[in-house]
Amino acid sequence: MGKFRAFLEMIKFEHTIFALPFAYLGLIFGRVEEYGGWPDLWLWFWTTMAMVGARTAAMALNRLIDRAIDALNPRTKDRPLVTGKVTVREAWGYTLLSLALLFVSAAMLNPLAVKLLPIAVFFLVFYSYTKRFTWLSHLVLGVTDGLAPLGGWVAATGRLDHPAAWWLFLAVVFWIAGFDILYATQDFEFDRRHGLHSIPVRFGLRRALGIARGFHALTVAFLAATGLALGLGGVFGLGVVVAAGILAYEHALVSPTDLSRLNTAFFTMNGVLAVVVFVFALVAVGVGR
Repeated sequence: MGKFRAFLEMIKFEHTIFALPFAYLGLIFGRVEEYGGWPDLWLWFWTTMAMVGARTAAMALNRLIDRAIDALNPRTKDRPLVTGKVTVREAWGYTLLSLALLFVSAAMLNPLAVKLLPIAVFFLVFYSYTKRFTWLSHLVLGVTDGLAPLGGWVAATGRLDHPAAWWLFLAVVFWIAGFDILYATQDFEFDRRHGLHSIPVRFGLRRALGIARGFHALTVAFLAATGLALGLGGVFGLGVVVAAGILAYEHALVSPTDLSRLNTAFFTMNGVLAVVVFVFALVAVGVGR
């Protein structure tokens, strides 16, 4: 159990709250739009298993790929893979099991999910290398997490031809990219000294925070476009307004000269936003259908 707890700590299992609600939104929106009914237990279960497999593999791979960098960074030097609480061999074992769970889950859903699986796995691996050569790494992470609602939509319908699926994808892309910029500000000096790439390193802290605000403005716009494409009405519109308020408050918590409340901005407020959007969407679909 101690090893298992160390593994959960390594992959930050609690951060699943960020992407899982949006995967469920893709599942619900796709099923209701395509078939006029709610997802059945089979879809819920295998979509959840696919998300667990994908996210666990992504985080384990990230820790494996970055373990040398993490050992040098004062912020990350106590991570379980660095300290030995989780060994490299164990981490690879967890990764392979997670990828196997992802493959089985996709196979249980539909053929398109299996066909698109290599694209998902590519981004799960590719993201961890991007900060070594491009400051666009935040957007690559956004695309990687944005696959969650697309995956949910594919699970529900076996198709990806509805514009709402892509609006929701873009909302998640810029939401994740925006708060990853905030997260990267705490490693600004370390990344600059070690030749790692990020928007804060490339543009400085003040401009980076401005770019993050711009990305989150796009998030609000794409959430609104999702609601319009699905005809979700005023309830979801109110949810978008609340989400915009949460994002505005998140940015009010940090400044180029004061990053002391970054954890509140990053962890707490983004978790709240994911749940809020999910709840308002659930009510909107329930009222409309």
